[in-house]
Amino acid sequence: MTPTRRTLLAAAPLLAAPAALRAQGTWPDRPVRWVNPGPAGGAGDVLSRLVGDRVSARIGQPVVVENRPGAGTNIGMTAVARAAPDGYTLGLASIASHAANKWLYANMPFDAQRDFAAIGLIALVPNIVVVPPSIPPRDLQGFIAWAKGLGRPLNFGSVGIGSSQHLAAAQFGQITGIEIIHAPYNQAGQMNTDLIEGRLDVLFQSISAVSGMAQAGRMRPIAVSGPERVPAFPELPTMREQGVDVTTTGWFGLATPAGVPEPILARLDEALAAALAEPELQARIVAGGSLPRVMRRAEFAQWMASESERVGAIVRATGARVD
Repeated sequence: MTPTRRTLLAAAPLLAAPAALRAQGTWPDRPVRWVNPGPAGGAGDVLSRLVGDRVSARIGQPVVVENRPGAGTNIGMTAVARAAPDGYTLGLASIASHAANKWLYANMPFDAQRDFAAIGLIALVPNIVVVPPSIPPRDLQGFIAWAKGLGRPLNFGSVGIGSSQHLAAAQFGQITGIEIIHAPYNQAGQMNTDLIEGRLDVLFQSISAVSGMAQAGRMRPIAVSGPERVPAFPELPTMREQGVDVTTTGWFGLATPAGVPEPILARLDEALAAALAEPELQARIVAGGSLPRVMRRAEFAQWMASESERVGAIVRATGARVD
């Protein structure tokens, strides 16, 4: 056999291997896309940019955040699920995409467990309940009494169907018996403006999206929608403390399309965990109203499955559906 023939035969398995496998040794050699399936300015957008920047430093390539909101995160996460499994597309998994949507949508474009590989949890995201400053209530029970005397349903907004904001408000309506009408938004800024100007009656909003306006008196915080008080508003009691047992808390984590090679998944796992261990990043996440949490791949995958069952019970209790 000639040397040329032996060289061609030795190269054949490599040429036939999938592109993702051939790229393992050089990954990453170009920028990595990070898809945020929520609106610009929301908690997911803030976390994507903070954490993406630190992951970029760990892997040695730019991490470019791309906002693809819509359909309760389904548009953005469908793009992730259908991307090449080569490690160059990441997606921001959330309580909507990986826990709520399978119970809300009759026809899902992806399977949250089958079509993704879990990388790790990033943060828990409590919401605060805010109302327009033009209405009288100063606490949750006062707001409930005010709402029951309105003679019409309450109007509230959220960043999308299946978001923690939507689920918390639906649970609030179910517990209190108050009729409440949902308006999903693609832009957190417009939603906040509509509250301030009185077109919405209440928001169960991410702290990062409203803390400045709440502290400036442009909207009034009346409760924390989560199991515990938050550092950004330490004097603000939870809904549970005020007699309404709504403890829905949002969360965000990192995922890739299913089929990404194991060495790349391991590098992403290490990069994310190392980034979240940085005190400076932790402080910035807390300052933005979220609570950083490190949860590695296997544990995060199991935790998302358990979250889906927990959230499914809430959806069934509220009767919420999209189609």
